[in-house]
Amino acid sequence: MASMEELVRLMRELEDQLVVCMKCGMCQSVCPVFDQTGREADVARGKLALLGGLMESMFDDPEGVYQRLNKCLLCGSCAANCPSGVDVQEIFLKARAILAGYMGLPPAKRLILKGMLANPALFDRLAEWGARFQKLFTRPVNEIVGTSCARVMSPLIQDRHFRPLAKVPFHNQVPFLDKTGRSGLKVALFTGCLIDKLFPSIAQATLKVLDHCDVGVYLPDNQGCCGIPALSSGDLPTFRKLLAHNLERFDAGEFDVLVTACATCTSTIHEVWPKMAGPKSREAAKRMADRTMDINQFLIKEAGLKPLAGKNDKPRTVTYHDPCHLKKSLGVFTEPRAVIDAAPGYRLKEMVEPDWCCGMGGSFNLQYYDISKNIGEKKAAHIQETGADVVATGCPACMIQISDMLSRTGARIAVRHPVELVAEALGT
Repeated sequence: MASMEELVRLMRELEDQLVVCMKCGMCQSVCPVFDQTGREADVARGKLALLGGLMESMFDDPEGVYQRLNKCLLCGSCAANCPSGVDVQEIFLKARAILAGYMGLPPAKRLILKGMLANPALFDRLAEWGARFQKLFTRPVNEIVGTSCARVMSPLIQDRHFRPLAKVPFHNQVPFLDKTGRSGLKVALFTGCLIDKLFPSIAQATLKVLDHCDVGVYLPDNQGCCGIPALSSGDLPTFRKLLAHNLERFDAGEFDVLVTACATCTSTIHEVWPKMAGPKSREAAKRMADRTMDINQFLIKEAGLKPLAGKNDKPRTVTYHDPCHLKKSLGVFTEPRAVIDAAPGYRLKEMVEPDWCCGMGGSFNLQYYDISKNIGEKKAAHIQETGADVVATGCPACMIQISDMLSRTGARIAVRHPVELVAEALGT
């Protein structure tokens, strides 16, 4: 639990940030949750009004405030379109930390966050055991999308179609790497939990494309989660523990840029680490944030990735979904399309509203699946309208949500990361 001194400091910062909101309501038109519910309490303006009296509300109805704050995707759509420049995501993260610090975490979240996520080595072992026995409880349901479903209905999984755990996680495929490249550039690769445990092919594709560009790679062992699942739940101590762990792992190497193939990890490291770090690690977190880039952005702007040679008389159609944390938080949207254009054999066709949220939102998907599903079904419909063979996106969490939505309709559309398309063209 955060110290009382820390909670008071966060409360004061929160009060200073809340006065910037003009209550203009511009956030309504871009909020995916409000689009589904039509409730003022579900839009950023309504939640900010609630937080205006947080000190009083926290004592009167802390559970009610906590539940309303959690009914948010943290997609950043409101902040990206706010004429006053209100950093809604930062405000909500601080408010959740204040409430969790006051109330404590629910037992299930405490077990998952403090017992598992905060201990990277233990988390890795548990995921490896889960991968070994998952076939007992799941069965494949859509080969093209790559999804499975539960053999027996469970309250947690319900009727979801999900991406199973990888047979061999990436950290076992490539435990450690430290090599130079002829370009003179060297990156550190932050893998991220979902890529490591569900999508190791993305990490392998990243290494292949970096090698093609003659870029050196530093890949430290025993990497931890970026911390956003903990912070989103208000667990500030676990977030800071993971931050310190990762800084220690990466500070041991020499590199020019830290890259990730996960939009959420990129946004967290670049935007959230320096804002929510403790006093001892704030400067180190800022230095790391300042040299962090999305893999698509790095390949186009720094590594000079060019279109690969090759021709296909019948190119496959690919459409692209803009992850919220990539376009809205970091302003990265042309580079992933340039990476796709570098892969011969594909023709990009834009979908309607490519930057509309897919509805995943991390734990939001678990807590409010009906709303998450409705938002996701809208995205799936836009994907299918393009007639695409493949939908690409730069965020593994979005890949999970889109896979679920497409698979449930029986669609035969592959879900890939842009770097996978380039790696595919490079061959073995």
